[in-house]
Amino acid sequence: MGASARPVRDEWILPTLELLLTPAQSADLKANAEDSYWESAVRRGVISDEKILEALAQRFRMKIANLQVVSQQARELVPEQLARKYRILPLAISDSVLDIGTADPHDLDCERTLAFALGRTIRMSLAAPQRIVERIDEVYRPENVMEKILEGVSNNYDVEAIGETIDEAELDLGAERASERPVIRLVDHIVAEGIQSRASDIHLEPEEAGVAVRYRIDGVLRQVMVLPRAAGVPLVSRIKIMAALDIADRLRPQDGRARVAVNGSRVDLRVSTLPASNGEKVVIRILDQRSTVLSLDNIGFNGEELARIHELLQVREGIILVTGPTGSGKTTTLYSMLRSVQSRGVNIITVEDPVEYRLAGVVQVQVNEKAGLTFPAALRSILRQDPDVILLGEIRDKETAGIATQASLTGHLVLSTLHTIDAASSITRLMDIGIETYKIAAAVKGVLAQRLLRRICHSCRELQIGPVSDRLRRYFPEGTSLYRSVGCPECSMTGYRGRLAITEILLANPEVERRIAASETADRIAEAAREGGMRTLWDSGVYHVKAGNTTIDELLRVLEPPSEGGVGARQVKPAEPTPEVVEGNARGSLAASVDALVQQLIPKNQGVQTLHAVPPSFSGDGFQLVDDYVDAKGAAKKVLLVEDEDSLRRVMRDLLEREGFQVLEAADGIKALDEVDRGNPDIVVLDLNLPGLDGYGVLSHLRSRPATADLPVIVLTAKGDEDSEVRVFEYGASDYLTKPFRPRALSARLHSLLGRPIRRD
Repeated sequence: MGASARPVRDEWILPTLELLLTPAQSADLKANAEDSYWESAVRRGVISDEKILEALAQRFRMKIANLQVVSQQARELVPEQLARKYRILPLAISDSVLDIGTADPHDLDCERTLAFALGRTIRMSLAAPQRIVERIDEVYRPENVMEKILEGVSNNYDVEAIGETIDEAELDLGAERASERPVIRLVDHIVAEGIQSRASDIHLEPEEAGVAVRYRIDGVLRQVMVLPRAAGVPLVSRIKIMAALDIADRLRPQDGRARVAVNGSRVDLRVSTLPASNGEKVVIRILDQRSTVLSLDNIGFNGEELARIHELLQVREGIILVTGPTGSGKTTTLYSMLRSVQSRGVNIITVEDPVEYRLAGVVQVQVNEKAGLTFPAALRSILRQDPDVILLGEIRDKETAGIATQASLTGHLVLSTLHTIDAASSITRLMDIGIETYKIAAAVKGVLAQRLLRRICHSCRELQIGPVSDRLRRYFPEGTSLYRSVGCPECSMTGYRGRLAITEILLANPEVERRIAASETADRIAEAAREGGMRTLWDSGVYHVKAGNTTIDELLRVLEPPSEGGVGARQVKPAEPTPEVVEGNARGSLAASVDALVQQLIPKNQGVQTLHAVPPSFSGDGFQLVDDYVDAKGAAKKVLLVEDEDSLRRVMRDLLEREGFQVLEAADGIKALDEVDRGNPDIVVLDLNLPGLDGYGVLSHLRSRPATADLPVIVLTAKGDEDSEVRVFEYGASDYLTKPFRPRALSARLHSLLGRPIRRD
């Protein structure tokens, strides 16, 4: 039926469309348009909404609406009936103005009606008609949107909440009874799909555009869907009901538990809510015992590590600690160790918050702060229950640590966790808590520090072609077989499937105990442990990369390589020297070789001394050995390095320390001024682009104060034009370098400003 037989509501748009379409397309559109030229043109595929919006915005000098941002107040004040009648979407409202998105800026009836009803001026912006209709459904009827989402779900799961004692008739979320069903089904689908996808956590995060649903699979978050923002409140309310939380309290964090059966299999859930700026964030921790086999053999330890763990578990009293950040598998390792000692026929009692896995033959105590059942209180009571082995969820304070230490010294085996970065730091952490060092030395029998790496998918992995980076060549010399991840349906196109643990295992020996009792540093304790056979976390990761269990990229995602000459580097033999030049941010194998040579030339137990001769094989121009720069009192000159980019700052720090400077660091302008007052540097290397207070502001402050008016400052700038150069010196810089720069250029400027010769033959 032609346009003459039926009125078309947007005749005003024809002149614009005729400029965008061919004459034939325009004639066809006029002859066959139904109720809207705009929608007919888009539906036929002759033009897109975006091109029409751009043309209209330019012609009428109007803004294009952002339909994703709809304020709660605007939605509440504009009735759904009016929004649907005039096909508008309320965006924002103030005391005098209502902003709306519309596809018809010539609709005077709409403008007058809304202005009269709300007593405000109407300000219009352009939006596509079909998108407005969709957003009206999302904003005013989120349950309808959930139905549409569920229509596209192909997997059907039988999900049942176990132990839910609340009557369903009382679970009114403030909407019609029929609207609850889609919410319940959607939550069931999100939880069940997460369990089937091997997710460890489900994150529901409110954002401006909606509620993002993310699954943490093998330690990495993946976004699976974005729900309408209006669906956030009923969604969170349903999850709170499952976990027996207060649905009316949206201003405080809450924690709870739930148990569901998915296709007949029981799964425990831990639910945590957190009030955020855009709504409540919810994290659901999935504790699926089917996917967690509590056995040391299945965690991923290599043969040497397993042997050391079994050796450690032969003790009958003392403390064994497992340490690492949240999500590093500490609880799984602890339970696996319990399984190993359970075969002795011992009495095992645990104190946890919360109890994550149910273990047969083990008495598990759930901490209840409200009832007064805290870690220390539970531990005191447990000691009267004749236990042989005690598992303590976490040592958090001095009281808990003191009771655990006392229990270990009176014939009990205590297993627990700490949050530290490595094994030796756990000892110093106990010292910081307030436990006497002689008690720590006697009580602690061993510490396991661990991280989790993703296993490479063996169905699609490929050999890695090409050399590794210079900083890793000493760990993976040429000829080492390495693999890279690819991605296939078996691993959901990620290249990884499952996880394995890397660990460093500190076993107490007489020297370790002596250093602990003497309150020595973590580095000194770690040194004694390495002499006793401990391998670092990095060494453990390198083993799994060489064994083809994971990739270099995954190892670098979790751990940072040891600095050359640092704690971890002493355990690995460096690669053979190659005639490479260290430039920019890269550090080649030559630098490691020079380090090794310097260490051989310097007498043991002495500081860095002046080298008066350089071996002929190292006499090229690509590098130089320099003397330490010291002042009249024999102290190294201090350089304050102000740079917000961590990787560049580390490279520059290593360069300066190699040349004998004492390096102070700051990542922003405010901290730089504090460091000047506190550290009294001899020279400053200052980046201009800094957070908080930029480099120009730092320069102004330094030059305005008598104490720092003459302090040398080298400025790093990304702009090398004349105006920038002049401005730098106007603010009082001593010299400047443009990025990217070469290390030798920075070194030369430092030496020049400090009056030091650049090179000594």
